[in-house]
Amino acid sequence: MIWPAVIVGSLGAYVLKLSGYVIPERVLDNPRLRQLTTILPIALLAALVGVQTFSTGDAVQVDARVAGLAAAIVALALRAPFLVVILVAAATAAVLRGAGLAP
Repeated sequence: MIWPAVIVGSLGAYVLKLSGYVIPERVLDNPRLRQLTTILPIALLAALVGVQTFSTGDAVQVDARVAGLAAAIVALALRAPFLVVILVAAATAAVLRGAGLAP
C-alpha cells in the first residue's frame, strides 16, 4: 500500500524539478514570486513549530514544550548562538518536567 504513495511522491518531486528548467526565466523573475518564495519557508516552519508545540495526537495541549519554546524565543531575542538556543529550550522543558510542574 505504501509503494503507490512513494511512486506518486517521486514523480511529483521529479516534475517539480523539471519545471524549473521548463518555466521561462521571465516568469521566475517576477518580484511577487520572488517575495513568495522568500517567505513561504518561514511560514511552513512556523506552522510546523506550532503543530509540534501545541498538539498531542488530535488534542491541543499546553505543557513544558510551550515553556521551552518561550525560553528559546527569549534566547533568540538575546542573540544567543543556535546551539545555545536549543540547549536552553531543552533544559527549560526538562527542568519543568523534572520538577513535576508540567506534564
